[in-house]
Amino acid sequence: MLKYGEGLCPPDILSSSSARLTGARAAKGMVTDMFMYTAKFNRKKAVAAVLVVAAVLCAVIIIAGGLGRSGKASPPLSAIVRGNKQRVEYLESLGWSVDEDVLDERQVKIPVKFSDVYIRYNALQMAQGFDLTRYGGLNATRYTYKVNNHPSSDENVVADIIVYKDKVIAGDIQSCAPDGFMNGLKRRP
Repeated sequence: MLKYGEGLCPPDILSSSSARLTGARAAKGMVTDMFMYTAKFNRKKAVAAVLVVAAVLCAVIIIAGGLGRSGKASPPLSAIVRGNKQRVEYLESLGWSVDEDVLDERQVKIPVKFSDVYIRYNALQMAQGFDLTRYGGLNATRYTYKVNNHPSSDENVVADIIVYKDKVIAGDIQSCAPDGFMNGLKRRP
């Protein structure tokens, strides 16, 4: 057991805000400052502290979980595709089996002012993270591929991707049948 003078501070020194250790450390020339703070802590303060910490943690989780997401759109499907091989690989990465040969390649001009049809089409694109309004007035290329693995087994299903300067800016999966459909690019399980 250590005694005063051998490294222990007397009780009156412990209550001060700063003290120097004595004994063996002081004899070796080592001086260490010790700070001690006291606070009265009751049950109400403890509950309040826990609630504040919980609120901060919830805020951090909510903010971190919302980064990179807009209110309506899922993460964007945009990609750089240079050449036919990369366009086919892009569609395959989304779960679609497509013919390697392009069915149709067509220049399209994205209008500056959207008609009702373009407004509805852009709403589908915005749900995927695309936005054609940024490309208004510009010429892009639409590539159409035959889809071989659509769950409907419809022979008329195609994948369209619209590319501007090697970047996918829009796309859809659609049936060319009279009672057809149009969906986003990402395959649903």
